[in-house]
Amino acid sequence: MSEAINIEGVVIKELKRYKDERGWLSELYREDEIGGEIMPAMSYVSETLPGVTRGPHEHKHQTDYFCFVGPSTFKVYLWDNRKGSKGFGKHVTVNAGMDEPKIVIVPPGVVHAYKNIGEVPGLVFNAPNKLFMGKDKKEEIDEIRYEDDENSGFIID
Repeated sequence: MSEAINIEGVVIKELKRYKDERGWLSELYREDEIGGEIMPAMSYVSETLPGVTRGPHEHKHQTDYFCFVGPSTFKVYLWDNRKGSKGFGKHVTVNAGMDEPKIVIVPPGVVHAYKNIGEVPGLVFNAPNKLFMGKDKKEEIDEIRYEDDENSGFIID
């Protein structure tokens, strides 16, 4: 099941877990389910400790394809920062992780952050549609960071 969350281009997709006596499996992305414009160019996994926030930041060109599967829970923050957008200034949050596994697709211009609100370290998989720093890591980093800007308006609670 996919749903728009009232910010154009942002998609939240519940991840189905296929469980058996060995554990579980979730399909993170399939070529036949995502459009070519967001087809991953790379992937990475990061660990975030309890109480730690990553972001807020936005990308000029990159679409992020986050997968929150656990073993912790995250609060995901999204702000529409695209001046020409109908939803400019809109802010939404969603919980995702172990109990609510989700994919969160974040297009360029949408400021995003996530905070581990659980009690154990959590893993986040991302499959963005652009290479970090471009081919052979020879380009500028495609992001605008707001972590240290107290006046940005992108507040994490």
